[in-house]
Formats: sequence, structure tokens, C-alpha cells
Amino acid sequence: MLLRTQSLSLFIFNQSTTETRAHKTQAFQIKPTKQDSKFDFFDDSTMSSSSKTARKLQVASPVPADIDIANSVEPLHISEIAKELHLSPDHYDLYGKYKAKVLLSVIDELKGYGDGYYVVVGGITPTPLGEGKSTTTVGLCQALGAFQDKKVVTCLRQPSQGPTFGIKGGAAGGGYSQVIPMDEFNLHMTGDIHAITAANNLLAAAIDTRIFHEATQSDKALLNRLCPPNKEGKRSFNDIMFRRLKKLGISKTTPEELTPEEVKQFARLDIDPDSITWRRVMDINDRFLRKISIGQGPDEKGMVRETGFDISVASEIMAVLALTTSLADMRERLGKMVIGNSKAGDPVTADDLGVGGALTVLMKDAINPTLMQTLEGTPVLVHAGPFANIAHGNSSIVADKIALKLVGPGGFVVTEAGFGADIGTEKFMNIKCRYSGLTPQCAVIVATIRALKMHGGGPDVVAGKPLNKAYVTEDVALVEAGCVNLAKHISNTKAYGVNVVVAVNKFSTDSEAELNAVRNAALAAGAYDAVICTHHAHGGKGAVDLGIAVQKACENVTQPLKFLYPLECSIKEKIEAIAKSYGASSVEYSEQAEKQIEMYSKQGFSGLPICMAKTQYSFSHNASEKGAPTGFVLPIRDVRASIGAGFIYPLVGTMSTMPGLPTRPCFYDIDLDTTTGRVIGLS
Repeated sequence: MLLRTQSLSLFIFNQSTTETRAHKTQAFQIKPTKQDSKFDFFDDSTMSSSSKTARKLQVASPVPADIDIANSVEPLHISEIAKELHLSPDHYDLYGKYKAKVLLSVIDELKGYGDGYYVVVGGITPTPLGEGKSTTTVGLCQALGAFQDKKVVTCLRQPSQGPTFGIKGGAAGGGYSQVIPMDEFNLHMTGDIHAITAANNLLAAAIDTRIFHEATQSDKALLNRLCPPNKEGKRSFNDIMFRRLKKLGISKTTPEELTPEEVKQFARLDIDPDSITWRRVMDINDRFLRKISIGQGPDEKGMVRETGFDISVASEIMAVLALTTSLADMRERLGKMVIGNSKAGDPVTADDLGVGGALTVLMKDAINPTLMQTLEGTPVLVHAGPFANIAHGNSSIVADKIALKLVGPGGFVVTEAGFGADIGTEKFMNIKCRYSGLTPQCAVIVATIRALKMHGGGPDVVAGKPLNKAYVTEDVALVEAGCVNLAKHISNTKAYGVNVVVAVNKFSTDSEAELNAVRNAALAAGAYDAVICTHHAHGGKGAVDLGIAVQKACENVTQPLKFLYPLECSIKEKIEAIAKSYGASSVEYSEQAEKQIEMYSKQGFSGLPICMAKTQYSFSHNASEKGAPTGFVLPIRDVRASIGAGFIYPLVGTMSTMPGLPTRPCFYDIDLDTTTGRVIGLS
């Protein structure tokens, strides 16, 4: 049984030690530029983050179920976590006792402060079971904050309810390295994904409604309904309409001034139904919504259209949330989202439909990151949740920016990039860091003996089925053969100019010889360090060596950030640069992909970065190709654009944007203890 303890119980030192540490921390803080700042980094009584909120975990062996561990620790009131970050009640809005929305005004108020170290956690190519990136991210931060007495903030994505109720389960970490309350983290949290779902579907409704009304009205009737007369009988444009007028090059200020041709240009979007890329979304895995038809009701006058649903986290609005830098920037990005083309081939945007402002209103609270905590009382910012295989797979820029200021120089912000480093870390560097202007000092690559054995030629790993004997008995040769995958990830990640630390997430069945083989292979491949970690079983204590290695890696970075490609390259050149990093010898484009690339280039979108949508289970397009395949031809089936988010995304092979449920989904295990009100069975 784990017990909540007083915040000082983890450390045994006297008052003078505490004061010395506080004064050392004060020495490298940059003074605020604003006289009225609500932040006080110079109060010794609130200087050390860990000495106030850290908890001592009493670990059990074997490790209990994740939800049982999470339920056995009473979280601190979130105001206590906020106080340790020097946030006053003016800086956040409470969402219950254990969550708070941190307001974006914090970024402006801390402009004069320096940033902490920036660390991204990626991984080797995973098995379907996952290799513990979230767990490692949390464990590393618990080590830095609760054991090494560093200012630290964990930045994580909000999990989708699709995997939570489907195959993979939640994403709060695991074992003794978790975000709590785990049930609140994995379920509705503060409603951000619901806001995205509502905004996405409002735009979808606006598209089909506009097509419907344009089909039944003249140009003049459309104008009259879009610009109804006021009480004095005068018609006028509202603010969002001036955006469309400007796009069309029309400088007139009243509807009455428009010529018949200008009325047609302004009022009739003339959307080509076959070009529409915007789909409805929901945050549940439902394979039967992948392809549907709409408009079959009698009132829709035969305007049937084939479309489908995506999972909510695949929505471009999620990517916008993750890549935006301010409320004003989000408004512009939402308005610029392209839903399809006119029949003349011109892109049609959310602002053309008049809905950009309404989308921003639905998202105005979602833009604020959610503050939570780990099992050991270190702070966590949870924000945005784009999938990495079908989107860019990273938490938000605004959360990272807030966190870097809050920890200050010498502190650490650790963020996770989804799936393997070929996907999540690549997109972190080439997309997220381009838009944020932030530079990481260290990249962690998480590896497991299990996954390396799979890459060495081991049997298939299938979710829901017992592991083959090969994965629970010693086989050093199989591990060494699989290290080719780890070496490729190290090489790719080092090319960005960061120091690479390998974290070997240890399982109870791993032998010392196998672990040593991985460490030796990692160092031989150029890793700055390679560390064996037991944070799942021991919490932050099991990741102290990793924390020390990461600190040294951050302090000794010698190169600037390097991107994989310049934005000035053509769309194809950028795709091919990424394909080469996978090990491909060439790229093959379908006729549809060629057509889309030509169209986006003509429309002026060729300068955007690339977000490859491909399987997470291989460097190649073929999920069964393990290790580090080379010489393959990478097929590009289609190319689409998220103009508001700011990237072009090629579809590699067959990628589904709406997952399905397995025969035995996770929801079989999930229930509510009606006596205590606690959730049980979450994983």
C-alpha cells in the first residue's frame, strides 16, 4: 500500500542544506523585466521544487496494476503543484482538485526569463505493446525532480479514448512512473479533445450546408442571405467576410457596391464535392465509420456524398492546437485550414465558409495547457494529442514554452515524441522545432530487450497474446542482431546535432548479458550514454542514472540544431530526404500523389514541411520489415495538406485514420467501483 507522505520525507538534509541549494538556484535566475510580475523567483521559501511536493514511494514487488498504484496515492491539490512552479491563482483556472488550466498570459509575463534545458524522448521501432516511452518520460522527470532536486516539468500529449478503450490502453505512464489521477488523465481530462471534436464537426456541417444552399439559390439570393439588412434596411459585410474579399482582391466595403461578377465570386464558393478532404471525427475507434454516405434524408434533395469519419486526434484542428504559438496565431491557422477546392481549382478555407472565428471560440479554453502531477509530486503539463503515425505526434508548443520559462536556466523540460524516433522525433525536429524556434539539447531513445529481439528476427509480438518463449529467456545473439534498429535510430537522431542518450527500459526477464549487449551496441553507434532503467518498478529512483546522463548530455551539447531538409526544397525533394533517412533507395508516387503534389505546388504550399503518414512498426512502409531495412522503394499513395497546421502529409502505403477495435478491447476490464466511485481496470 502506498501512502501519501509529507513533502520533505524523501530527503534527509538539514535546513542549512536547503538554504544553500535555494541560493544556488537563485544565482542563475534571470530577473523579470516587468515590475508588476506576479512571479517571485527570489523567495527562498518557495525556491526548491522537489523539497515541497516530492513524495516517497513505497514500492511493491511484483509491481501492482497501474490503476491500483494510481489509486493508492492521494494526489496533492493542484494548487500546491502550481505554487512550486511559482504560479499564483491568477495564472491558472482550476478544473476540480487535481487539474488546472495554465493561462497563456504566463508566456508574456515570463518573457524576460531564460529557458531551461529541452529534452525529447523518442524510441526504437516499437512492438504493438509499446516500449515504455511515456513511462520513461515520467520516470526521468521523477528522478530529476524528486531525487536530483532539479526544477523539472514533464510535457505530455493528452491520450485519445480510442486506444484507451481499444488495444493499447491509456498513456499516463506505468508502474511507479505515472501521471495522476490516472483515470482523469486518460478519460475526459479538461475536455480539450471534445472541443476539437465539436469544432471539427461544425466545420464539416458548414461545408455540406454551403454546398446545399448554393445548389438551390441564385448568386443574388445567396448574397442577400449572407448579408441580411439591418433595421434600417442596410446590408453590410461582417468582419470575417472582409477576409474573403481581401483574398479575392475586392476592396469594396458594402454589398451594394459589388458588380454581378463580384457577387458571384464572393457569395458562391462552388466547392467541388470530389475534392473535399475534411471528414467528421469522433474520439472512439469505430471501423464501421471509415466509409459512409451522407445526405440520404428526404430534405437533402438527393445530395448524397460519400465520406467517412476519422478519430478526433487525427483532425487538423488537433495539429493546429499542438503547433500554435498564441491565441492570435491559432485564429489565423484555423481560418486558413483548407477543406477542398472550388471547381476552378482554388483552395477553399474555413474563413471562406465564415466559420474560422466560431472555431476559435470553441477552442479558446483548449489552448491552455492542463497542469497535473506525477506519483512523486513533480509537475506535468498535458496538452494536445496528435497521433504520430498519421499526424506529427507531439504535445504543444505553448506547453513547452511555458514549461521552459517556469523551470528556468538549469531546469529541465522533458517532452515525449510518439512512436519510434523515425516518426515522432523526426517530426519534432523538422516540424515542431521549426515553428517553435526552440532547440533541444538532448534526445532520449527508449529501447527494450523485447523489441530488439523482435528486430533481430524473433517471432511476431501480438497484442493480447502471450509472449513467445524467445522473449523471456536469454538470447544475447538475438538481441545483438536487433541492435541494428537501435543503431539506425541513434545515427538519424544524432544528425540533428543533439546528444543522444539511450534508456534501456528493463523488464524482469532481461539478463545482465542482454542488457550489457545493448549498452555496448548503443555506445558503439555513437550514443552519448546508455543507461539501464528500472523506473517502472522503482519510480524516479530507478531512473536516477538516466537523469544524470541526460543532465551531462544537455550541459555538453556542442552543435546547433540541424534540420533534415531546407523548406525551400520542392515537395518531392523533402519527401525523398525523409525516405532516405528511413533507408529507402527511392520513392514511387502514385498517379493521385503526382496530381496532388502538382496542385499544392501551384497553390503555393510547396514551402511547408513534410509530415509522413506511415506505419510505426518499421522504418519502411511494410510493418513486417523489422530491423533496419535498406534498398526498398517507398510508395506514396496520396498527398494531402494541413495548411492551417502548416504541413504537407504524404500517405505511405495504406494508413487508416480511424482505428478499429480488436476482438477483446480494453473496455472489458474497465468498470466503476460504485461504493468508492473509483475507476477500476484502466491500463
